[in-house]
Amino acid sequence: MASDVGSPRREQTPSGAATTIPQKRTLEDDHSPAVPSPLNPDNKAAPRVQIQAPEDTQQAAVLNREKRTKKDSFKKREAKAAAGGSDSSRATPDPKQQHKEPLINELLPARYKLAPPKLTDFEPARGPVFTSHHEVQGPEGETIEFFDATEHVFNKRAFHYTHCIADPTFPSMFYYRQTETEPYAAHMAFEDSASHVYFDRQGRHVTTDKGFRMSRANVAVREGRWYWECKVTRGTLREPGSEGDTKAHGHVRVGWARREASLDAPVGFDCYSYGIRDVAGQKVHMSRPKDFFPPGEEIKEGDVIGLEIQLPSEHLHRKIVTGHYNPAVDLADDEPSLEAPNIIRDRIPIRFKQHIYFEKIDYHTTKELEDLFSPAPVASASSNSPEPPNPNHPLPSLRTLPNSYIKIYKNGKDMGTPWTDLFAFLPPASKQSTQSGAHAGREALDDGTVGYYPAVSVFRGGAVEVNFGPDFWFPPPGSGLPQKQQNGVGDEDDVDMLDDGSVPNQEPLRPVSGRYEEQIVEDIVYDIIDEVGFWAQDGGKVIDRFNLTAKDAEKLLATGGGGAQLLPGGRDEIKELVQDD
Repeated sequence: MASDVGSPRREQTPSGAATTIPQKRTLEDDHSPAVPSPLNPDNKAAPRVQIQAPEDTQQAAVLNREKRTKKDSFKKREAKAAAGGSDSSRATPDPKQQHKEPLINELLPARYKLAPPKLTDFEPARGPVFTSHHEVQGPEGETIEFFDATEHVFNKRAFHYTHCIADPTFPSMFYYRQTETEPYAAHMAFEDSASHVYFDRQGRHVTTDKGFRMSRANVAVREGRWYWECKVTRGTLREPGSEGDTKAHGHVRVGWARREASLDAPVGFDCYSYGIRDVAGQKVHMSRPKDFFPPGEEIKEGDVIGLEIQLPSEHLHRKIVTGHYNPAVDLADDEPSLEAPNIIRDRIPIRFKQHIYFEKIDYHTTKELEDLFSPAPVASASSNSPEPPNPNHPLPSLRTLPNSYIKIYKNGKDMGTPWTDLFAFLPPASKQSTQSGAHAGREALDDGTVGYYPAVSVFRGGAVEVNFGPDFWFPPPGSGLPQKQQNGVGDEDDVDMLDDGSVPNQEPLRPVSGRYEEQIVEDIVYDIIDEVGFWAQDGGKVIDRFNLTAKDAEKLLATGGGGAQLLPGGRDEIKELVQDD
């Protein structure tokens, strides 16, 4: 630490040598770190010893500083370089200038003008209203009652809905946070299904009396190994004593689907879903059915189809979609990472028939995958064929995930792996729709809902029963997953419960029901992060924007919201409040 005691003094330089010996310039007062640090918590410069220079040298330094031209910032030089400019200035940008323009709109969720919550908004969220539609007999003689789920919203027209509730502990978020409704478990989502799809009260049985309709689960997987299964309760069956003749009560397809997959089409219709059809046990992707099951192994009533998916870590996934994947280094996917996903949820609470939902912009299909699904005719034979999807494809939407796969089981028997190298789904491989100016430029944000969802499609009476665990009818051998006991079948002694070690260093297989519990934890964490973020925008205090007095409104207008950005139209709203008062 510098002090005035004991400081060495510089000897006077002869006047004749003043013009030949360079002198040290005086340090400016603000020559200190631009931001606080553990060594400089108060962001104050330590006392410094200033070296006195001769009078003529100081005057020359002042003149030089006056003549010095201001150098462009780093961002401005980048813009010039992108435009083809030749500016080669390498001056370090001013840190203070950089901190003047934080990317608030890109790093924080959007805020809206809202009406005050009603008292009923603080009540627990309710699910749909169930109206009995019809009953069917299951393959084991059981009676299954299906209901028409009404009085709720459907995910359609580029909007996605989740339940929310008003909570006084979240005032900066206008009191609303995410919540769940019965049955409080992983199930087929009532809101994320096509119309004319009928469920049981638990959301485990699915059917329709129309053409192909799809329903997605309320759970999305983003990394790791996951397993679920479904039983065909109404479908194709073989007549006793006949050879080759079949009778159908309907048809089903099962598989995995992303958010962009159409609900009014079967699983495997486009690039965003992978499905297994009951007819001949064929695999379907991009509407191209291909033989998969051996001859005679078609899917019939009573069969249980298990579906396993493996996805790489989100750390590796983000490297791929951002163009930083190097197969020579990243193929093992064993690099530890403490990086957390940057989840930005642009959402607004809405009321619909006594229900409260968060309305969010959903993800839309991309032109590149649409062209891959329906390729245009080749203009000429000499034109170069497009590059196939791969992890380093120039277009993010056409990048694939190494070491990813979907494996299929039938009644506990491993039928093989129909798909590998699944399409990447993290933004910018997935993009949100741009419905309004408030969302312009934010289409490549991750709101936490992207991933692969368990999905089923039913056709004219076809029906399935899904099982997300933790107990399964036919857990994969060696997986360690427990087996259900049903009608004396399912004794754990009959199932290999130990890992056979055939695949070293492979992640354990987990039930999709465990992912539902993880999603609940993630929603709570993201809600807290959003609340703290909005509270920080408001200057570290809670602002009652519903009951502002004229004085508070004028102060808020003058300070710009306590250092934070106001809601879209918020300044006009406050001006009206001041004028009306």
